[in-house]
Amino acid sequence: MARKPKKEEQAKDTENAAAEVNVEEQAQQQTGQQQVRVRIDERDVQTAYANAFRTNATAEEVILDFGLNNLNPSTQQQDMPEIIFRIEQRVIMNFYSAKRLAITLSQLIRRHEDQFGELQLDVASRQKQQG
Repeated sequence: MARKPKKEEQAKDTENAAAEVNVEEQAQQQTGQQQVRVRIDERDVQTAYANAFRTNATAEEVILDFGLNNLNPSTQQQDMPEIIFRIEQRVIMNFYSAKRLAITLSQLIRRHEDQFGELQLDVASRQKQQG
């Protein structure tokens, strides 16, 4: 098996340490700054892919629907094609967990953009010019 370059190993170690610190910080916040050990059990983990999401909320909970946007083939030739959003997963969480998720995602995206460049959300700006 090929050995990873030392810089790649160090980057992965740094990333893993940052993730562990983040989990520890969250645990301390949730337990009133009390020291705790966190074990992660991934035995029953399920993986799903989503290219679209929808949000909703009640006074006490955030509802996140994840799924796939698919072009309806029967409407491709029409003036207004139709996209079908097929919801496959729903996650419901309290606002405290949602805020922690938002902060964590923001940090993750910032690190990614620092390494690889800004993510362009506008599809037209990502397309190569033809001609």
